[in-house]
Amino acid sequence: MERLEHKVAVVTGASKGIGAATAKRLLAEGARVALLDIVEAGKELTADSNASYYHCDVSQHEEIKRVMGTVIEDMGEIDVLINNAGIQHYGTVVSTPEEEWDQVMAINLKSAYLCAKHVVPSMQRAGGGTVINVASVQSFHSQRNVAPYATGKAALLGLTRSIAVDFAPEIRSVAVCPGTVDTPMVRHSAELSGDPDALYEEVERMHLSNRIASADEIAGLIAYLCTDEASFITGQAIRIDGGLGVLLSGTVEE
Repeated sequence: MERLEHKVAVVTGASKGIGAATAKRLLAEGARVALLDIVEAGKELTADSNASYYHCDVSQHEEIKRVMGTVIEDMGEIDVLINNAGIQHYGTVVSTPEEEWDQVMAINLKSAYLCAKHVVPSMQRAGGGTVINVASVQSFHSQRNVAPYATGKAALLGLTRSIAVDFAPEIRSVAVCPGTVDTPMVRHSAELSGDPDALYEEVERMHLSNRIASADEIAGLIAYLCTDEASFITGQAIRIDGGLGVLLSGTVEE
């Protein structure tokens, strides 16, 4: 069933991980999809006649402005925006260099604001639209040593609410907050630990599901939120985290 037929969607960070899985799902739902990334999307996506790749560094305002204008010229007004691009740097507020802090904020947070800035007017001309911000379970709970990442992801919830409030009812905005997902970024982080297998086992046990998510599972939720079936959902942060953060640590004897 093609629930997004005739819709134009933009996905940032579309070349791998959650972004690639989301683009694939949106294409399967009938959308035409603009794939934005600094790395060219794979042939599995670009071979689809409804997909077009656009090189875009989402940390740069002028590049976002230029690319969004080109997408509108090529595909027409935009109906769906998926702000998915993100990076991870580890550190506390003391150990994180200022340039790393700024880079995380530029890609994980500011890009979502800038993309919305140049897409929302297109949605208004089209008569409505949906903005999905890919946040994180760390919008609510924080691990140690991830100050810039956790801060940026938490701030995305405020941006999501603001878009929903300011442009209702024509435009909806929802934050999707995954737990641990099997993506290249997570696999890279695991490699840094020195014992990836042990780390994966530990992370899996942190989830009530006793496993981590696939990118396809997150993409399924995102695609649903873009359809008319989800038209009563806006301004919300929806966790898809396998129960991560639900169970308090420690044991209380009866």
